[in-house]
Amino acid sequence: MFDVAIIGAGITGSAIARQLSKYDLKTVVLEKGIEVCQGTTKANSAIVHGGFDAQEGTLKAKLNVLGCKMYPSICEELSVEYKNNGSLVLAFNEEDMKHIHELYERGLTNGVSGLEIIDGNKVKEIEPNVNKEVVGALWCKSSGIVCPFNFNIALMENAITNGVELKLENEVLNIKRIEEENCFEIKTNKEKIKSKYVINAAGVYSDKINNLICGNEFYIIPRKGEYKILDKSEGYKASHTLFTCPTEKGKGVLVTQTVHGNLLVGPNAQVVEKEDIATSKAGLKEIMDGGRKSIPNVDFSKTITSFAGVRATPNTGDFMIFKSQVAKGFINVAGIESPGLASAPAIALYVEDLLKEVMDEDNRNLEPNKNFNPRRVKNKPFMEMSSMEQIEILNKDGRYKTIICRCENITEGEIVNAINRPCGAKTVDGVKRRVRPGMGRCQGGFCGPKVVEILARELNITPEEVLKDYENSNMLVGKLKEVRGETVEI
Repeated sequence: MFDVAIIGAGITGSAIARQLSKYDLKTVVLEKGIEVCQGTTKANSAIVHGGFDAQEGTLKAKLNVLGCKMYPSICEELSVEYKNNGSLVLAFNEEDMKHIHELYERGLTNGVSGLEIIDGNKVKEIEPNVNKEVVGALWCKSSGIVCPFNFNIALMENAITNGVELKLENEVLNIKRIEEENCFEIKTNKEKIKSKYVINAAGVYSDKINNLICGNEFYIIPRKGEYKILDKSEGYKASHTLFTCPTEKGKGVLVTQTVHGNLLVGPNAQVVEKEDIATSKAGLKEIMDGGRKSIPNVDFSKTITSFAGVRATPNTGDFMIFKSQVAKGFINVAGIESPGLASAPAIALYVEDLLKEVMDEDNRNLEPNKNFNPRRVKNKPFMEMSSMEQIEILNKDGRYKTIICRCENITEGEIVNAINRPCGAKTVDGVKRRVRPGMGRCQGGFCGPKVVEILARELNITPEEVLKDYENSNMLVGKLKEVRGETVEI
């Protein structure tokens, strides 16, 4: 019997798991994917929004502003890449400037710090590559950028280190309330488990999970956004995150540097099926046109990859975080679209309070985990170490001598460490998200086969069993002559 079962190991579920690991609870996280961070968290804008865009009085506004304030300290604790680069909402005419003033007033109401309205000359001074037609902007100095993959993984790693159990490839199929035991029985594709309390953080599938046990309080509208990642040689063209004025579909196409120095452009917004993460020629043209509105000289010939992610837009317009009135002990954490990444640490605090309320009804208290360690120890990238640090780690592990990824200068030692850590990588893309082999110009053309070889060795599987990311995404199907039906001589 578990005390708490969390469904979903994206950024929201992992943040909640880490927060609850501060307490003496038997907590399990159920994730249908092969890895954590395989849903919306792996395909978003990586922006820690300041909180001026969310409507006053909403959960989005409250949790975005608080979450933004929490990022510097929590990223320091977990050794996650974070940069307080600030953002600019650009205005190109009088109508845009009216909107800028509305956002400024809304931001003040929401409690956002570091807001300033600046004129076009100031914008061009701090962003020399910006469209020269800019007439002004809202400057939010408190916003930032983060590596969403590593933040998600770090949260789960820290949760596991502090006693949380993670069950991967466990898709929830049914949930029923057992009143005589005051608990839930959760049936997955692999097993049945019992838990006193259930937290639904299943992303675009949160409405489906809710409907297994509760009513139809909300539904999710899957909304796809497409992106382009450009080479680091283009990263200098935007030091701040650049937005155009938002519309009813979202915050529009943004241009931003990433924490690793690339340039990111996107997203658009299109209602799709939950599994549709394909890019399209028309969609990519839309984001290129949108990006050039902010930075006209973006060289899209330097694109190294394109991708798409699906956001869990709720029909209600606000985060759906509440205790079920139908099934006692069931908590929904649903509709976590933008600014969900920025809000994640604060969402975890909010859910903690809801859980306390539910437990109070059962005359239970949250007792502290006396062994809780908030810190995650992670080596710096080998190429960022000092000479003395490099010598020290080479003396411990000679695999750091071998460069596997030439684009990003990633060593074999770093890849092996990523595989064997708590919540370690199990796929090629899992390695890529943790330590970046395959993130550079060649997109794994050189290092991909080596990563497959290392994964097979460390996971004790055959190379043919190594997956790119999802189920049935095998990188190899067999030796060429065997596939052709020819005799293989050894």
